Amino acid sequence: MLTQKQYELLVFIEESLEAKEVAPSFDEMKDALNLKSKSGIHRLVSALEERGFIRRLPNKARALEVIRSSRKMEPKSNNSVPPYSRRLGGFSPNVIPGNFVRSSSLKNKNYEDSIEIPLYGKIAAGNPIEAISDPSEKIMIPPHLVKDGDHYALQVAGDSMIEEGIFDGDTAIIERCDTAENGAIVVALIENEEVTLKKLRKRNHSIALEPANSEYETRIFGPDQVKLQGRLVGLMRKY
Repeated sequence: MLTQKQYELLVFIEESLEAKEVAPSFDEMKDALNLKSKSGIHRLVSALEERGFIRRLPNKARALEVIRSSRKMEPKSNNSVPPYSRRLGGFSPNVIPGNFVRSSSLKNKNYEDSIEIPLYGKIAAGNPIEAISDPSEKIMIPPHLVKDGDHYALQVAGDSMIEEGIFDGDTAIIERCDTAENGAIVVALIENEEVTLKKLRKRNHSIALEPANSEYETRIFGPDQVKLQGRLVGLMRKY
């Protein structure tokens, strides 16, 4: 099911891509849906992504791809599809029923195919916390979240990555690695004492750990102060 706001955002994204060939910014989405803050847009975008309507393209700004068109979700009583500005005013249903590929596939999911990975504990998406080195438990994840390589999970604590759709309480799926490209979201160990989840920026001999929340500052370190312990490859969220 899509709520009215989710449907309206899907329509706006789709029509923006058709008109401008670029996805709208979070500010444009906020204004179009008459919301007061971007946090609501983050939740709507994440909901559309999890329901299989859109996909975020990695390492690109404002990069969204519509997978399931809003036109397939029009109520049967509508004989025409008015422009977006009129659709917002005239739209009345509170929810939109749909045949979601991702939802229906879960009903037939063989959970024996799930993969078990260690859950190491909490990682700060805010101010860094002490590194956790010993796994306290293990979790089962869908196999499509990981590819080749060694993986582990961390519980996100904090809100400094909300503009990347990463929220407090999410479970981050991490591919273990010691290098990553610029713009990747990484697990960084700072001076062998603190660990944090941030966007990686490298320039000359400096390493910047960049938040995705304007309320937090980018922290800059020397090359010997930061060790990469993995990069983000997936997220899991409970509702």
